[in-house]
Amino acid sequence: MSINEIASSYLHQFNDGEHDLLAVIGPTASGKTGFAVSIAREIDSLTGRQATEILSADSRQVYRGMDIGTGKDLHEYGKIPYCLIDIVEAGTKYNIFEYQRDFEKEYARICRSGKIPILCGGSGLYVEAATCGYSLPEVPADPLLRAELEKKDTETLIAMLASLKPLHNSTDYDTRKRLIRAIEIAVYEAGHPVERSHYLPKKCRYLGIAVSREERNRHIDKRLDTRLSEGMVEEVRKLLENGIAPEDLIYYGLEYKFVTLYLTGKMDYDEMKEKLAIAIHQFAKRQMTWFRGMQRRGINIEWIELEK
Repeated sequence: MSINEIASSYLHQFNDGEHDLLAVIGPTASGKTGFAVSIAREIDSLTGRQATEILSADSRQVYRGMDIGTGKDLHEYGKIPYCLIDIVEAGTKYNIFEYQRDFEKEYARICRSGKIPILCGGSGLYVEAATCGYSLPEVPADPLLRAELEKKDTETLIAMLASLKPLHNSTDYDTRKRLIRAIEIAVYEAGHPVERSHYLPKKCRYLGIAVSREERNRHIDKRLDTRLSEGMVEEVRKLLENGIAPEDLIYYGLEYKFVTLYLTGKMDYDEMKEKLAIAIHQFAKRQMTWFRGMQRRGINIEWIELEK
């Protein structure tokens, strides 16, 4: 399906009320941002006006000053407006409850202005929080509890979570960070009344960027070389010099974790680059696992192969 066909069909679906959001999703380095921007530009051309706005669904692009490592690539947007990027300070711990709240605010603003919304991102949890109307708890971080949980092995943590709540699927513990957060939420809810979000699900059309594992890994390795040459190490060094604690940058994972370990003398440059590449490959694999899980949960994703 061509860009023109996708843009034309979504425009008609949006005007007819069949869909009220288009989500462009895919793993890291798949080209989803450029694809979403191309659709937006085509819709603008079809309508003869600046009719679209892109909402980001990326769990790290929300942070100011974390540009190269998160792959914001803001130049790709051109004149297409975007939101939910650069909305909180680096060093803070923005959570899914806050994202869902901020998404709803921006989505409502876009619709009130008569524009057509397009969601773009690779954070599957953020995509589902934005589109599926999940009821999420507002639970503050508990640094002391997190520090204690970090000392325990993953199997012990899973057993702890199982003792606190039913485990219906593995999405609560597909990473240690998410597992610890799930325990943190369950412990808090056991002793406190919790405010939960209540938003309606969207009539969303999902487009997934299909790319083979081999091609995806080639793109990741090439992009990593580019980011390092563009100053990713210097970006992390500046964040540290601005007073952000190394453990806070390590919390963000991937580029910020491994470059921080390099800058603090925990590993040399070659080891950092090698381990970071492996970690990004594994991350992209987990993203695809999440998207397949979305399909098992009944979400229809139309997979698109981009022209090479």
